[in-house]
Formats: sequence, structure tokens, C-alpha cells
Amino acid sequence: MIMTNHKAIIFDLDGVIVDTAKYHFIAWQEIARQLGINFTKMDNELLKGVSRVQSLEIILELGQKSLNQSEKDAILEAKNTHYLELISQMNKDEMLPGIKELLWDLKQSNIPFALGSASKNARRILEALNIADWFTAIVDGNDVSKAKPDPEVFLTAAKRLGKQPEHCIVVEDAQAGILAAKNAGMKAIGIGQPENLQQADMVLPDTKYLTINTFNEL
Repeated sequence: MIMTNHKAIIFDLDGVIVDTAKYHFIAWQEIARQLGINFTKMDNELLKGVSRVQSLEIILELGQKSLNQSEKDAILEAKNTHYLELISQMNKDEMLPGIKELLWDLKQSNIPFALGSASKNARRILEALNIADWFTAIVDGNDVSKAKPDPEVFLTAAKRLGKQPEHCIVVEDAQAGILAAKNAGMKAIGIGQPENLQQADMVLPDTKYLTINTFNEL
């Protein structure tokens, strides 16, 4: 028996619906190389769940570099152009395990769900995956001005879903996203390792374990 009808689900994008993190890493690593900064996969963990502008600031700090605003703007544009080239060939096969089936089950069960992502390219990615019209609402980096862990993106999603925050469950893979959900007064399911997602109400090691029953447990 499905008990979730009074609830709504809000999904992050990267690391939850699809793994675009690898494409972000490739694009940022190329930018770092051009700046003479060594940027590793471990360094890339610092960029999870934060905006493009903040990501550049983190990389500059790692390399102890300073740039003026026009230089930063040019780099941000170059990074995004490279990233868009990389994701242009994405398809449904790149969705993470079990996600396509879960979204379809939610849709068939009339359980509303939204996207809450810092990415300004989120809608483009969902369209490439051919699932944009499955979502009741899409909130991305074009709709909000404050980055996670600020709760703005999730509160905006809840408003568009017509739900109170306490009736929303967020699915996230980054600590900043989990904190944003908790700051919004929502339940949070973390995807990943418990030690990295300590504020989550529940942590699953992989998206393949995420089902409608998972949401019923919260």
C-alpha cells in the first residue's frame, strides 16, 4: 500500500539522477591545467553541490591564484562551453541504477516530484535524457541566487510543488545538499557513504536501493 501521496520528493541532479560529475571534473581539470593548478579527483569532492562561481573560487584558492572579475567570467564561460560539449551526447543509459524505474513509479502513483539543482544546465540535461516532462517542477541555478547549504533551491521547489517543507523528502549525494534540506525543514536521504552524509535521515550506498517504500519509511 502506497502511503506517500501526501508527500513530495525533491531530487538533486548530479550523483542522484545522472552522473555528470565526471564531465564537470574533466572540464574543471582542463581549466585548472590552463591556470597551472594541479586539480585531482579528491579536490573535485570539494565542488560537490556548489555553484559554478563557487567552484572556480575553490580551485583558485587551491592554487593560491587571484584573478579579476573579467578573467573569472571568461573562465566560467569557457568551462561551461566545454561541459556542454561533453554532455551533448548524453542519453537515458547514463541515468544512475534504478532511477528511471523509480521516477516512472512515482509518476504512475501520482506522487509529485521536483528537481532541486544548483546546475544552470539541469533542464538541458533532463531534456537530453528525455525525462524533463516527468517532473512536476524543475528548479535549477537559473531560478535561485543562493547556493546550498542555503535552503532556497528546495524551498522554491516545495512552493512550486504546492507542498509544505515538512512534507518534502530530498534525495542528495552531497553534504551541502543534505544541510540545505535540513535547513529547509525537510527530511533527507543521502546517497553515498554515511561518514560523508552525517546529517541525513537515511543513507543508502547506491541509487538502486531507492524505491517508493524507502520514502514510506521516513
